[in-house]
Amino acid sequence: MTETLFGGPTLPPAYPERAAWGTAPKLRAWQQEALDLYLKASPRDFLAVATPGAGKTTFALRIASTLIDSGAVNRVTIVAPTDHLKRQWADAAAKVGIAIDPNFKNSDGQHGRGFIGVAVTYAQVASKPLLHRAKTEAARTLVILDEIHHGGEALSWGDGLREAFDPAVRRLSLTGTPFRSDTSPIPFVEYAQDRDGIRRSKADYTYGYGNALRDHVVRPVMFMAYSGQMRWRTSAGEEMAASLGEAAVTKDITSHAWRTALNPAGEWIPAVLAGADKRLSEVRRTVPDAGGLVIATDHEDARAYAGQLKRITGQSPTVILSDDAKASSKIEEFSAGDQRWMVAVRMVSEGVDVPRLSVGVYATSTSTPLFFAQAVGRFVRARKRGETASVFLPSVPQLMALANSMEMERDHALDRPEKEDGDGLFNPEDSLMDEANREEKASDSLTKGKFEALDSQASFDRVLFDGGEFGTGGEVGSEDELDFLGIPGLLDAEQVGTLLRQRQHEQLNRKNRKAPAAAAQAPAPAVPDHRLLMDLRNELAKNVAAWSARTGTPHGVVHTKLRTVCGGPPVAQANEEQLQSRLRKLQDWFVGRK
Repeated sequence: MTETLFGGPTLPPAYPERAAWGTAPKLRAWQQEALDLYLKASPRDFLAVATPGAGKTTFALRIASTLIDSGAVNRVTIVAPTDHLKRQWADAAAKVGIAIDPNFKNSDGQHGRGFIGVAVTYAQVASKPLLHRAKTEAARTLVILDEIHHGGEALSWGDGLREAFDPAVRRLSLTGTPFRSDTSPIPFVEYAQDRDGIRRSKADYTYGYGNALRDHVVRPVMFMAYSGQMRWRTSAGEEMAASLGEAAVTKDITSHAWRTALNPAGEWIPAVLAGADKRLSEVRRTVPDAGGLVIATDHEDARAYAGQLKRITGQSPTVILSDDAKASSKIEEFSAGDQRWMVAVRMVSEGVDVPRLSVGVYATSTSTPLFFAQAVGRFVRARKRGETASVFLPSVPQLMALANSMEMERDHALDRPEKEDGDGLFNPEDSLMDEANREEKASDSLTKGKFEALDSQASFDRVLFDGGEFGTGGEVGSEDELDFLGIPGLLDAEQVGTLLRQRQHEQLNRKNRKAPAAAAQAPAPAVPDHRLLMDLRNELAKNVAAWSARTGTPHGVVHTKLRTVCGGPPVAQANEEQLQSRLRKLQDWFVGRK
């Protein structure tokens, strides 16, 4: 059954044809259900929580058009997190006959003739709330608050929203990530006490990622985790080495290993970018315009990653920097084209619509749940049934926990302690949204000054999907890695799970076939001395560094050559004899023996 955006309310399919952002000609089943609920209750305030990519804009514009047609409202104000989203909202509204001015400035006083309302940012409202209050009072106003959780980011923002929009006859609040890591109350959101006495946000309608996945409204997401051996120098001059994501290490070691992995001068990032590009090539076999996005921490890293992608692909990626006045037009151009890669500095503005993004590289050390959900949300927007998303990320505990909880429903809680109990999942947000989309020069330079990244190597760790983990690890470029990079790009969630289990079963069979032969040749293993192994790893790292300085050969290349000559696994998995063998070989090189 079909219906136009302004047509009669018939029950539509769950998965309509792809349309321009916010303008689907058919309503999905959840949108129709939420719309029926809204029209029946006719509430002044309504909070709709729907997973990124589910179609909150279409839902909101349908409500706006209905209220305008009935005469319930004669002005619309849309509040969005960023300037780019103001333009997207205005473009989407124009396509369904609602004229919204996204260029309105506080200094203008009034919006242009011919417009029924304006699109503004949260910061814009907070800077002059009385101006927006006067505009709200002057007409029967519907206020659409896009990603309303931003209203709790600063006391002045929340107070400004209340001051400006208290007189509105209708307020429609939308969010795809309702939780916040702080305890600031969000304006116009109802809170109810749970059985533990904690006040939690109460949505009027919720449509989570799990439901959307079952309805084929969003893509299934595979998380491709990579570990590897990292080496860095502390501020005290001590050289440290650790495996990325290694258990039973301190938070500082995990943090420094993570930052070492993201260092563009190391071997980890190029290896992961190459793996992600292989994955993108596989997806483009069935989705020819599929694109990839690398989320970087700062401008310097973004430019370096872009250079590496150019060397890998032969094409210059689109680079989105926050201080670029053409950022919005570049995003729109990339979205409409078929270029392979885009690199952006923490570009996770909710609702930024690039539906063809299918492969992502999470190359930032930010690990708050809000940021992670917004980042992953860039890849889940579905266009047709069967498209999958793949996000490559460092194998660190914080990200593994977030990836494994993709389908969890969360509410905003007001009464939690501000400091968390050690799992690192609910730290206060790093910054306001505008800071999250620009280079944090002061904080980044301060953090980077605490250590010096020396060397990094990558290895394939595992795939996380639907709460499960698949794969037995493997070297970059190995059959164990390629098994998962080569998964077809058009599969529904059930097919993805089936294929992942099949690939893991094949890997286990391969290892089991090799194990008896290896066991027959190997003597009974002794209990390894972990202290001795760590000393040998550190000694090897120092000798490799010395040889690298002498020859100009990158650390990773030296390690690879040692493994080729001496055999054995990566450093983190090597035993005492294998490490000793590599040290002896290095000594031979130093004295001129081959």
